[in-house]
Amino acid sequence: MTASDANSNGDGVPSGGAGALSGCRVLDFGWVLAGAIPGMALADMGAEVIKIETRQRLDYMRLGRPIVGDQPDPEQNPMFHNVNRNKLSVTLNIAEPAAVALAKRLAAHCDVVIENFSPGVMERLGLDYATLRAIKPDIVMASISSTGQDGPLRDLRAYAPSIGALSGLDSTMGYEGGRPLGFKHAFGDICGALHAVFAIAAALYHRNRTGQGQYIDASMLRATVATQGIGLMEQALTGRALQPQGNYDPTLAPYGHYPCAGDDQWVSIAVATPDEWRGLVTAMGSPAWADDDRFRSQYRRQRHRKELDELLAGWTSQQDAAAVTALLQTHGVAAAPVLSAEERLFHPHFIERGLYSDIDHPALGAEPIFNLMWGLSKTPSTVRRPAPLLGEHNRQILCGTLGLSEDELAQLVEQQVVY
Repeated sequence: MTASDANSNGDGVPSGGAGALSGCRVLDFGWVLAGAIPGMALADMGAEVIKIETRQRLDYMRLGRPIVGDQPDPEQNPMFHNVNRNKLSVTLNIAEPAAVALAKRLAAHCDVVIENFSPGVMERLGLDYATLRAIKPDIVMASISSTGQDGPLRDLRAYAPSIGALSGLDSTMGYEGGRPLGFKHAFGDICGALHAVFAIAAALYHRNRTGQGQYIDASMLRATVATQGIGLMEQALTGRALQPQGNYDPTLAPYGHYPCAGDDQWVSIAVATPDEWRGLVTAMGSPAWADDDRFRSQYRRQRHRKELDELLAGWTSQQDAAAVTALLQTHGVAAAPVLSAEERLFHPHFIERGLYSDIDHPALGAEPIFNLMWGLSKTPSTVRRPAPLLGEHNRQILCGTLGLSEDELAQLVEQQVVY
């Protein structure tokens, strides 16, 4: 009997608990960023997520510089804490057949399996979808990989920058007329992970209606390409590939980030309509240059946008970023300060909207954890517990869920099967 069976009201709808996925149990082989986020989202929505780890090869996000002391400590990585909150940790040395057997027994109690190993790894371990479906016919399994489970690039070794390059995203990032600089952020990981969350939710809905599980092939590359509609349309309609263009926009002028008073302070300004242009001019005190023929229409402002940017920067550089934002907003102009990570953390809007929660972790004490990206009015997501310590829930899951005795667990630990 799975968690969903034990907590169902008889028609496939979980009962009890606040989360939308309360009663759902997930076996999470995901690691690093792309593999961790789907389980994080499901856990925040109430699912019981069992993270499978091994001391033989730690999740990369457990590694890194210690924050307290000077010795390596797998419990001190704040990013790991963010994307693995609410999860339970079980340490299985999957290189051992006995550990694989335990994983299969756990799968029989689960509704969803998540993994983001290279294609073929789960099959070699004997934990592929066909095997798990034979154990649990209605299981939903999501495999998140760089380029997909088949195709010529199936076995490509890739990290987040590789996805940015292959997807064409990097080719559009840079200064106008310059070489591609790329997007130095793990966009592909996050994009692929969030698409996987959507697919898992859809598969669970289908299973609850039909009793049928299914396999999800989620590609970070495909998900990243799907976010670039403008570039694809540019190519299809004009035959031209989108090139690095800095802050240039074909319909907005001025448009960009402009310096403000102080050290590395900036304001984002975008003007789309004649009314917004008049609002900007009024906010600036109607300088004489704003009445120049070069700037009297949107078309002219586009043609002379570099001169316009220099003149506008001359004005913003004398202004406080927060004050000029408020001034421009008062005059109907889209403007916002360019916030640093620290400023974002303490911004009153984000505080009121609950962008972060403070949670106590045994290794680091109180720390901010970002909340889920969406809010459900009837079944709100919650951060109920900190990220687990390595193997923290071995006894709870292996003895409780699987029914191992204390002696059996001790023997498996001694044999480094539970490790």
